[in-house]
Amino acid sequence: MRKGPRKVIDKEIIDIVRLINKLTPYKTLGSCCGHGKYPETIIIECPVTKKRYEVFSGIEIPRKKRFYVRDNEGEYYIPEVINQQV
Repeated sequence: MRKGPRKVIDKEIIDIVRLINKLTPYKTLGSCCGHGKYPETIIIECPVTKKRYEVFSGIEIPRKKRFYVRDNEGEYYIPEVINQQV
């Protein structure tokens, strides 16, 4: 029996997430394809420093959980990544 919450990975980025999990020592903590509104994002944790980063932008994410925020239309995004694009 599986413990903890079920992890759903968007089909558009599932191959990238699987490669990270298989070929690197980094742990993936969250991901989203952006659903055509926001950029694709994958959160990883460095096994040595325990710092968390978004893969595509390289931005360090200071939180240990709740990486994503929901907009008024119900889509999720990472504020640090969106703020960097502005």
